Amino acid sequence: MTWWMYVVLPLAGVGAGLVGSVAGLASLISYPVLLAFGLPPVTANVTNSVSLVFASAGSVAGSRPELTGQGPRLRWLALAAVAGGGTGSALLLLAPAETFEFVVPWLIAGASLAILLPRQAADAEPRRRHGWMLAGGVALVGVYGGYFGAAAGIVLLALLLAMTPDSFARGSAAKNVLLGVANAVAAGAFALFGPVHWLAVLPLGAGLFVGGRLGPAVIRKSPPAALRGIIAALGLGLAVHLGWQAYR
Repeated sequence: MTWWMYVVLPLAGVGAGLVGSVAGLASLISYPVLLAFGLPPVTANVTNSVSLVFASAGSVAGSRPELTGQGPRLRWLALAAVAGGGTGSALLLLAPAETFEFVVPWLIAGASLAILLPRQAADAEPRRRHGWMLAGGVALVGVYGGYFGAAAGIVLLALLLAMTPDSFARGSAAKNVLLGVANAVAAGAFALFGPVHWLAVLPLGAGLFVGGRLGPAVIRKSPPAALRGIIAALGLGLAVHLGWQAYR
């Protein structure tokens, strides 16, 4: 890595951490940046997953007011997230790189479209807790988060808002905890068995922590609708670009 990459990666990390904390789409910024530096798709993905641990740490640190009283529920949901994250990371490590190159454009396109789904009803009347259904959903999102993870935060947030009485801010805080747990499990597997580019993890992770720490404050003060629209457009553009590269 050249010196200017140590300038670009922290800045990209701040943006990705902020977007990830608010909208659940950190990978739509951090992953393409790693690809732009010449990392192969699987190497970029596992490096990104390890770096995202810092974003989760920052988001959780910034969400402490919203996490008050959620400890008992989050403890058992975290077990589902651990199971899902471990399964997703195993799938990625076992799948050939060529398969990942063909799958990732579809994952990004789906993530970008998912962010456009209306969330107006998220803060409406309280919803009944659904116990095992919620845990199963968290596990499935953990599998996806461990494998790639783009927009996993959006899917998990919608699940939490549909099956709990939480507000948008409290649901987002819970989402940050559970995705952080799932991603930490995947990152541990990648650190032991994956082709992690550690020289990129440190500067990117530092930026991700700062961006993740700022995200909860943004959620408290402004609706993320405009941000979701911008990221969706950029994500679809990225999906088309990567799809053209993979299928040409």
